[in-house]
Amino acid sequence: MDARRLLPSVEKILQMNQIQSLVAVYGRNLTLSATRQVLEDARTAISQRGLIPREEQILRAIEEHLIALTTPSLIPVINASGVILHTNLGRAPLSQEAMQAARQVACRYSNLEYDLEKGKRGSRLFHAEKYLCHLTGAEAALVVNNNAAAVLLALAALASRRRVVIARSQLVEIGGGFRIPDVMRQSGAKLLEIGTTNRVNLEDYRSSMEQNPVLFLVAHRSNFKLIGFTAEPSLPEIANLAHQAGIPLLVDLGSGTLIDTARFGLAHEPMVQEVLQDGADLVCFSGDKLLGGPQAGIIVGKKLFIEKLRRHPLARAVRADKIALATLSATLLHYMKEEAIQKVPIWQMIAQSAEDIRRRANDWKAKLAQQGISSEVMEGMSTVGGGSLPEESLSTYLLAIQAKQAETSLKRLRQNSPPVIARIEQDKVVFDPRTVFVEEENELIAAIKALKGQVL
Repeated sequence: MDARRLLPSVEKILQMNQIQSLVAVYGRNLTLSATRQVLEDARTAISQRGLIPREEQILRAIEEHLIALTTPSLIPVINASGVILHTNLGRAPLSQEAMQAARQVACRYSNLEYDLEKGKRGSRLFHAEKYLCHLTGAEAALVVNNNAAAVLLALAALASRRRVVIARSQLVEIGGGFRIPDVMRQSGAKLLEIGTTNRVNLEDYRSSMEQNPVLFLVAHRSNFKLIGFTAEPSLPEIANLAHQAGIPLLVDLGSGTLIDTARFGLAHEPMVQEVLQDGADLVCFSGDKLLGGPQAGIIVGKKLFIEKLRRHPLARAVRADKIALATLSATLLHYMKEEAIQKVPIWQMIAQSAEDIRRRANDWKAKLAQQGISSEVMEGMSTVGGGSLPEESLSTYLLAIQAKQAETSLKRLRQNSPPVIARIEQDKVVFDPRTVFVEEENELIAAIKALKGQVL
């Protein structure tokens, strides 16, 4: 007799009370699909290994299949790594006000592309513009879906099939294989490379004009530094030369900041408003890095050039959605009201003092001691991350735990609900309070407690 005939039929399983309960939660179609898949797996197991599952095993497998199928893959995690702009963890978390703005436009209709005064179709391209112009001093602004798209659009609209001057020292690659030369080629622009990898001078820019370029591009090296025998002309020098020749200057800032990072003991990152004052005609930067907002590509500068970008067909393909525009506007409003350091999470983290962090770490240590878990508080460093401020760090204090197997501990923490992302330092598992929200502390302590008796 074929052992596969011993398996219950699909219809018999669907009539069982336990499965009817699953139908009430997941719906009939999804439960039916899971049942068929589990039975098919059972037939395969019988054919290959002669294993006949019991009825309770089949029912449990159906439930597990449904749970796995319907569990979201994108979930919140606790970032205890100390990397503030962690690209792999979603970069900048949003402020409460930004999330409220998102809820308001997401759950109701909005005037995304409707002119309330004229009573007819409007344009989404103007949302957030007035805030950006006020904060940066730009004549106009445009928001697209990320900074790579911003650079692509600018090049396509201003320099398609024509030459763009860029220094070899700025032909950079950032995370995910994003390369400036590749984006330039995709836009249709023709690269006109000048200088050498480590040294570029003003005469290189002047000589390039013999080949009739239509645009100068300066790309800020966001995630690495050139040191040693290096030279580059200043941005005002490049801008002055470009404008004398009637050539616009586009600056890709990458991260982009509206606040002076030097205030917090970090290197000075060029601010958007400074770059415009230095003569840039257009500046592109990210919304979800040092600005602390949603994923977005922001372009600010001369109205003449912004209008060309707005009219280009690619502008529709890379436009920002209503959630991004709402949360970006709310984030920018924090800067307008001079409350960004108090309200924008990444600036709260950057501004947090080492002493406050040490107090939090000691509180964690005391709570773990009550659970019989030994730990220590040690000095360490936090980093900004996200392709910003390379080699710059902030003094911090870490909660450190001596684990029997550090790598296994990290894996168990990642399997927690919610997952916890920590790091290893001096063969210890360490947690940096700088990047952990206060409301996440109890969950973090519970996750560490769960390691007791396993890897601690």
